[in-house]
Amino acid sequence: MLLILMAYGCSFRAEAQETSEKPRIELKQSSQGASSFVVVGLNKATLAVLERQGPAGTLDDTFAVYAGAGDIAGRNPMLGETRVEGGVLVFTPRFPLEAGLPYQAILRLEGKLANSSDSQTISKIFTLKRGTTSAARVQHIFPTTDTVPENLLKFYLHFSHPMSRGEAYRHVRLMETSGKSVDDPFLELGEELWDSSGTRFTLLFDPGRIKRGLKPREEIGPALEEGKSYTLIISAKWPDAQGQPLASDFRKTFQVISPDDDQPRTSNWRLSPPKVQTRDPLELRFPESLDHAMLQRVLRVVDSNGASVPGAVHVSQAETHWRFIPQQDWDAGEYVLRIDSALEDLAGNSIRRPFEVDMTRPVTQHEDVLYSEIRFQIASERDPP
Repeated sequence: MLLILMAYGCSFRAEAQETSEKPRIELKQSSQGASSFVVVGLNKATLAVLERQGPAGTLDDTFAVYAGAGDIAGRNPMLGETRVEGGVLVFTPRFPLEAGLPYQAILRLEGKLANSSDSQTISKIFTLKRGTTSAARVQHIFPTTDTVPENLLKFYLHFSHPMSRGEAYRHVRLMETSGKSVDDPFLELGEELWDSSGTRFTLLFDPGRIKRGLKPREEIGPALEEGKSYTLIISAKWPDAQGQPLASDFRKTFQVISPDDDQPRTSNWRLSPPKVQTRDPLELRFPESLDHAMLQRVLRVVDSNGASVPGAVHVSQAETHWRFIPQQDWDAGEYVLRIDSALEDLAGNSIRRPFEVDMTRPVTQHEDVLYSEIRFQIASERDPP
């Protein structure tokens, strides 16, 4: 199967020649900047052997990519997934590629495939050029609410394209409405907190400025103060993974209210079951905003046999409304909504434990409770109301 390199306006430069015409390595990139390395031209026998090896076999040894050119001795390959798909061998990096940095892709078939005309080793180097796609934008900042507690723990920044690493803390600022800059409000980590796509960044407030009694808070004060308004500014100078700046600055203005020291309680949630033989959503409403990223992954619907119900999650209304839409119509019966007790509110209080322990107040900790459950029933059309 022949794959044509689809650059979508992006261009690549090969800095070394392939050792043979077939098979060959290509770099494929979408218009959103997601990249993958592919080996095209492998014969069917080779593909069959590789497919039998599978992700748990030796595919990672067979096809690997290294950041940087030159001798790979002593260097670890990039993290990612190697698989056979659509008649080609594909490597998808776990993290986005960066413009200007060479990447060396190596296919090693020597001695691994008996009776194969593809028994060889080939290598190719690619360098992603700068400034060849549309400018990235800030799409969302969570929490979306304009009112946050004084002990807010984090922001999630969502971008339209993969972003560069090691740049984050130089391009975010927190300002009071008076125009005064807040000094060192965020926890600056050497290993920035990105998701695997490179489009979501977790920006943590310094816990030392949140927790009472800690030295940074005592000496400098809290990063956020009740009764004040602030603006989070994302600079347009922040480069994306291709080295291009953002399309524009992005600002989020919000008001700060009193600290939230209370743990989320499922007894305060309101669940609305769907109707049988429909794909109506299962709806859940919370009395406060909860952690957006966790709401996407820590709630699970289980049927009466203990099997997970497949479907899609939607979170809205300032992260106070959770909806689950099943892939298939609901059957009548009993169900369980299983909630990982690590689920947090905006201040980092989880169902399991509070973020900060106030010794003057009674504390409810459920260290041994991994899950909370809400049971509900979907009645059949014949059941009496």
